Amino acid sequence: MAAGLQVFGQPASTDVARVLTCLFEKNLEFELVRTDTFKKSHKLPEFIKLRDPTGQVTFKHGDKTIVDSRTICRYLCTQFPDDGYKKLYGTGSLERASIEQWLQAEAQSFDAPSSELAFQLAFAPHLKDVRPDEARVAENEKKLHSMLGVYDDILSKNEYLAGDDFTLADLSHLPNSHYIVNSSDRGRKLFTARKHVARWYDKISTRDSWRQVMKMQREHPGAFE
Repeated sequence: MAAGLQVFGQPASTDVARVLTCLFEKNLEFELVRTDTFKKSHKLPEFIKLRDPTGQVTFKHGDKTIVDSRTICRYLCTQFPDDGYKKLYGTGSLERASIEQWLQAEAQSFDAPSSELAFQLAFAPHLKDVRPDEARVAENEKKLHSMLGVYDDILSKNEYLAGDDFTLADLSHLPNSHYIVNSSDRGRKLFTARKHVARWYDKISTRDSWRQVMKMQREHPGAFE
């Protein structure tokens, strides 16, 4: 039973968006509790206080609490293997091993430069007293450019990163990629300049699960409204 699944956070957060996409892929019912409502009442539960509620995610299922978005996605796939889309975490040990490699690569190598670019290109221009840092943009743009070159080579052979099925390997890249692509022409070109990366991003960003998350972001923009 998927009863009692709760997500604390704001849809605009990339970590929250990652978890919401996974929940929609698995077709699981859940409750989203926007943490800003707790902040206003000054009654944050103790487990929420462990993390910054404006940008992070906290997940509860019964007595279990998880605060890392990728770990939450793994948990949902292993706890509810027969719900919704069944290939999200692979159907065999070899597939899962490949997905795990990509999840680690995304967390360790893709996340930092893409998070910095997402902030500098998508958010900084709209914040008071904050100006985009061109040096940091250029530095992280170079890192991501190099990384996406490797992705393009792999995607010339596979439909998706870990093979020919959409998996957590692809899903985990969506939130930061979305902000970069939609931030400016400069951000968009990082993904559209490469034929196979462009095809891949177009496919993963038009999945129904991600469309539902984008709808939630428009309805509840959170800290940037």
